[in-house]
Amino acid sequence: MSGQIVVHQAGNTVVTDLGRFRGPRYGLPVNGALDQYSARAANILVANEENAPLLELTALDFRMKTTSDILIAVTGAALALTVGGRVCPQWEPISVRAGETVSVRGINGGLRAYLAVHGSLDAPSLLGSCAPDTVVGFGLQLRDGTAVGTRRSVPSVRQPYFDMPLFRLPVEQRHPGRLLRVDVTDGPDLAEFGDSAELLFSSEYTVSPRSNHIGLRLGGALPERTTSGEVLSRGVPVGAVEVPSRQELLVLHRGRGVTAGYPVLAVATSLGLDVLAQARPGDTVRFARTTVAEATAAYRRSMHQLETLRESVTAVFNLLGIGSAAHWQDLPAAACS
Repeated sequence: MSGQIVVHQAGNTVVTDLGRFRGPRYGLPVNGALDQYSARAANILVANEENAPLLELTALDFRMKTTSDILIAVTGAALALTVGGRVCPQWEPISVRAGETVSVRGINGGLRAYLAVHGSLDAPSLLGSCAPDTVVGFGLQLRDGTAVGTRRSVPSVRQPYFDMPLFRLPVEQRHPGRLLRVDVTDGPDLAEFGDSAELLFSSEYTVSPRSNHIGLRLGGALPERTTSGEVLSRGVPVGAVEVPSRQELLVLHRGRGVTAGYPVLAVATSLGLDVLAQARPGDTVRFARTTVAEATAAYRRSMHQLETLRESVTAVFNLLGIGSAAHWQDLPAAACS
């Protein structure tokens, strides 16, 4: 450990990663960052492995100080980011000097933001993941005063000529609006809903404030099951769109249990789940039908974008000599706008 971040205003923040992929075989949810694209991008922007521990901020303001020089990136929902009182951009690496305060305020145009630190963070692990699990009571939920170890110090760096931006990186910034389009594939029980299944694609649904990391609850016109047989408990995927009652739809998210006994009308795609991760109570959701082949192609395009970003970050960081102490001696202090 080279230093610490010390939390002054925790808000609703956890340390997480991409999930506990070994969990389902032991009956545990996969959990992990709900907006996987933004979490991956944050880690890539600071040259971490995609699955490195990082902070997930949900809805509320957050403030911390660092005891050493670090490099951070903040992605996800639109927000106001300041470092040492300076306004800084999202979706690019930002230098933070020891003793400076990092503040995240006014999360909007989405619900969750991700803060990654170059070299990653120290966090407990369960089955190879630091992702919190509310079922077994595991994970690092930050509180005011919590100190989290950072693994690498990066002296401040800035563009020494004309105060031009140092980093111009090819990253797609995703800031969903209040009308969210979510792609879904047909579920295994689609035929059980007869013609009413089309309501899923012709109606608008409103996100309930009772939604959480386990599932999103949506109010609106509900397809009705035409059969009356009991559905036996079985394995269900993350993204399953269920009709558990006459009041709402339920879209299972990454904290879902591994089995359930409700009919599965559709399944949200990986990219659709990223969109739902940013859904705020009161937002409007429209579902769009896609095929497994189309969803796979869209996911591969998204991963290619992130791979292109990693190549650019690697090239820039190598030129800057990040990680080489000799390089930092002649560079001036960092600055944001």
